[in-house]
Amino acid sequence: MPLTAFRSPKVWFWRWRRNPLKRRADVVEGWVVLGVWLLTLLAGVLAGLTAARSVAHGLARERADWHPVVAHVVAEVPDVSPERRHISDGGRVWAEVRWTVADGSVHTGRVRVVPGGEAGARVAVWTDSRGHLVGSPVTSGQAAFRAALVGALAGLGAAIVPFAGGLLLRARLERRRMSAWDAEWARLGPQWGRMV
Repeated sequence: MPLTAFRSPKVWFWRWRRNPLKRRADVVEGWVVLGVWLLTLLAGVLAGLTAARSVAHGLARERADWHPVVAHVVAEVPDVSPERRHISDGGRVWAEVRWTVADGSVHTGRVRVVPGGEAGARVAVWTDSRGHLVGSPVTSGQAAFRAALVGALAGLGAAIVPFAGGLLLRARLERRRMSAWDAEWARLGPQWGRMV
């Protein structure tokens, strides 16, 4: 018959139960573990939710503030040879365009357009409320993904701080406990030899 290791039943919340062999260091470590886990969870959740909400509101404000405007190409856009076209930019080239905003002021800027266009060609651009060029706003699905990603990263980053502090505190408590055991062994160890 093979020998099997004896496993005692798992005791929940053993750190906080009464025990005559439990030392003061064990009680302190139990409360440190509980406090660190609660603080880690609280810091991570609060930081994650705050960051996600902030990103979501910022992107929603951009979607509401940015709007498309029809711009006109200022000068003829030269055609680009096929070997110079890059897949990464979609074969587009930079060109100067001009547009008018709601208050009647005229703005100019550079955007990517299809090569070979003529002067005066219409191009759709995105502008903010002041008439400055901006990129196209993200969709609501993209905004939700970005908010969730930033929230998760911020939550993890905030949770690392109390968790690392708890690990350092537990290491210090462990060193103190080992020193106490060494001192106790130095005091009681020589007496064991007399009993046998």
